Amino acid sequence: MSFIFEFFRRILERMLHIFSSGTESIKNTLKIYIKTNTGKSVSVDLDPKMDIKDVKELVGPKIGMQPQEVKIIFAGKELLDTTIIADCDLGDQSVLHAVRVVRAVPTFPQSPDNPAAEGSKPMCGTLMDLQLTAKEREMLGLSEDKAETEKNRAHFYVYCGAVCRGMRAGKLRVRCSHCKSGAVTVVRDPCCWEDVLTPQRVEVHCESPECAGQQRFSQFFFRCAEHVSQGEDEEAVALYLIKTNIRDIPCLACTEISNPVLVFPCIEGHVTCMDCFRHYCSSRLRERRFHSDPKLGYTLPCPAGCENSFIEETHHFRLLSDTEYQQYQRFGAEEFVLQAGGVLCPQPGCGMGILVEEGCTKVACASGCGFVFCRNCLQGYHIGECQEVESGATALEQSGYSVDPGRAAQARWDEASKVAIKVTTKPCPKCRTPTERDGGCMHMICTRPQCGFNWCWVCQTPWTRDCMGNHWFG
Repeated sequence: MSFIFEFFRRILERMLHIFSSGTESIKNTLKIYIKTNTGKSVSVDLDPKMDIKDVKELVGPKIGMQPQEVKIIFAGKELLDTTIIADCDLGDQSVLHAVRVVRAVPTFPQSPDNPAAEGSKPMCGTLMDLQLTAKEREMLGLSEDKAETEKNRAHFYVYCGAVCRGMRAGKLRVRCSHCKSGAVTVVRDPCCWEDVLTPQRVEVHCESPECAGQQRFSQFFFRCAEHVSQGEDEEAVALYLIKTNIRDIPCLACTEISNPVLVFPCIEGHVTCMDCFRHYCSSRLRERRFHSDPKLGYTLPCPAGCENSFIEETHHFRLLSDTEYQQYQRFGAEEFVLQAGGVLCPQPGCGMGILVEEGCTKVACASGCGFVFCRNCLQGYHIGECQEVESGATALEQSGYSVDPGRAAQARWDEASKVAIKVTTKPCPKCRTPTERDGGCMHMICTRPQCGFNWCWVCQTPWTRDCMGNHWFG
């Protein structure tokens, strides 16, 4: 009898073990670091279904505060108690800032009709969904689940050199320019790339002990959205010329509509697909037709020949292969030597850059191959006049990358929106009042007094931190 009882007891224990192991295997939590303005940091595991009020109740005792005293800040905004963790851009090892509330009345009244309250929703997500209507889903033959994965996406793009070593979707973040703390709330939204890239454009309220709630200037920066957070010091370089092709503009070279695209910084805003941009860079590199600008470095202009169109952020050339980028760096260094009055060793396989004293014609490649040559004719050193060297062809073979003027006229970022798309107004998603956007950021507020709805010009949905993190100003 005892044998039978023991047998069933073991079966029951085994079943309980299996169920408990299954529960652990499907456990879905995020490991988050909570950092206080006193320097204390704690680690917590958060269920994505929790809201910020739950987080405050969990974190408060760990940092010596009452839950009602805690203010949670993330990416330049205070998070509301009703904000759900799943709606925030929180990957594993992300950082939330917890500071003590020192005001009696919240700065942002938690009212859905209050623009400030809308602005305090979480700036989350690395992707922005351009919503498909039910009719569009039906036309495309998409189910609800499939439509969710087939939506167009809009990003900020960055070069991630720390982990991914390539172009990736990016997340916009902000900190205090004075103390570098992330415990800040922005006074206003950034409206353009100048607000992000130029110092002292947007002010913040900093909650760090060093600043003690003073108003400082913001310092915007980007992080890669496609790997686990490497800490608060992690940064990626903004590739601000690369944009999601939400306007379906054709490439000026191949005329195909691709996504994403690079928009050159010329007045016309000519557009090229990424493949054609790489081909353009590779061909100009082989021909050594990059421009060496004293301020911008080794760079290229718009291939349509537009003035004032040089690419200022040279990390865009990281889209070349590793071998080509190494060649780009070498050629750039050589051009710098030449512009400084130096010469390159003409010996095949060498090319060492050499700075030569003015008036000296005898040059020795001392740190390279040891070749001694004449500075004027780049032949072996000689006494007397230089002799002309016959050349049967041009020095460099042209690769034939060309741009048709007609295509260039159709591949203009600004003109496409004015002429081809002709979108001047959009209806408020709530009351359908026609609204015109004449500049500024994508955060729209309905002008109808009875409405006042906060919505996104790009998504035409309620304004969220998805929009703030991905296309706040374009």
